[in-house]
Amino acid sequence: MVTPSTLAFVESPVQLLNVLEWAYAHPGAQPQLDGVPRQRGRRAGADLPGPAPRPAGAASWLRIVVLPPTDPMSRGQLRRMAALARDEGHEVRWQEARGSRFAPLKALVALARDVRAARTVVVGDPFSRYVQLLLTLVRAEQLVVVDDGTATMEFMAQTARGERLVRWHRVGGGGLPGRIRELAYAPVSATARRRFTPAADRGHRVEVFSSMPVTAHGGMTLRVNDFAWTRARFGPPRLTRGTDLVGTSLVETGVVDPDRYVDAVRALTLEHGATRYFAHRRESPEKLRALSRATGLEIVRPDLPLELIARRGPVGRTIVSFPSTVVHTLPYALTGTGVTVAVCDVDPAWLTGSASPRARSFLAGVTDTARDVRRLPAQAAPTA
Repeated sequence: MVTPSTLAFVESPVQLLNVLEWAYAHPGAQPQLDGVPRQRGRRAGADLPGPAPRPAGAASWLRIVVLPPTDPMSRGQLRRMAALARDEGHEVRWQEARGSRFAPLKALVALARDVRAARTVVVGDPFSRYVQLLLTLVRAEQLVVVDDGTATMEFMAQTARGERLVRWHRVGGGGLPGRIRELAYAPVSATARRRFTPAADRGHRVEVFSSMPVTAHGGMTLRVNDFAWTRARFGPPRLTRGTDLVGTSLVETGVVDPDRYVDAVRALTLEHGATRYFAHRRESPEKLRALSRATGLEIVRPDLPLELIARRGPVGRTIVSFPSTVVHTLPYALTGTGVTVAVCDVDPAWLTGSASPRARSFLAGVTDTARDVRRLPAQAAPTA
């Protein structure tokens, strides 16, 4: 089997979407089609025209390696996104790296040859310990980072300051065993930070492909992800008269108190006449049942990333979200459709006692830097 020149590692549906956006933005690297794209039957990418088949024996320039998490919602969305990637002519490899004690090691061995041979490596989560472990094998001339949500903002800030990579909502702990694990992992983390640092003398380039409000530094190249592939393949959507709410995993990550979150959603529902709630893939069934009982909202569990669901439609004329990735991505994906995206601030009183010290400033930064959105004050939701 011929090893493609570009290798991408994704661990979530939105990472895979952003890899497709990155590939679409590099037309010179894409395979030449020998005919007009044909229309396919309605399924995961119902509005997506598939490309003409590659000539026999032709290899894709891009291989996407899916390293799936264990939760069913993420795996389901990843399988549907993988189908869209194959329709685009890209090779997709599903590689289990979780779920058993030896799965990570087996995956590392299985991927080692391709990782060493790739000239360009694309990653979706620079904070992932498994991705950082893979980076110890990388010899590529170019490393590309695509968005994994708002984590890109923290990644750029931490690399600019020369800090070790730590997720913004992570709280230190684990006692002595945790500190021992950190010390044992330190060499891997240090190698990853070097890989994310451009080095002209070694011919090593780093590109960040992002929809987030970030600034390049230290020789990095920054390219804006304006969701051109999504806009070309889907929509424009049919608009409904109602308002849609977008869920977040702030409760699941231990940042926001569950009761305060339900109160806030109830208040937004009443104020804006919302009828649907698009659940985040990590939201628990118990929480969603509580939201449904408290608000009467229709709970929708999307089968694709929200950018595609909204672009495909139908979608409300107003979309309301708490500080999250979509307040930065939806204005791009829904450009020219007439949809208004609004963001509701998170009141500091909603934060849990165990929330990271960075939580308050990070969430405020996500809101303050959002473009083309309408700001909603935190007092729109109950604070007690």
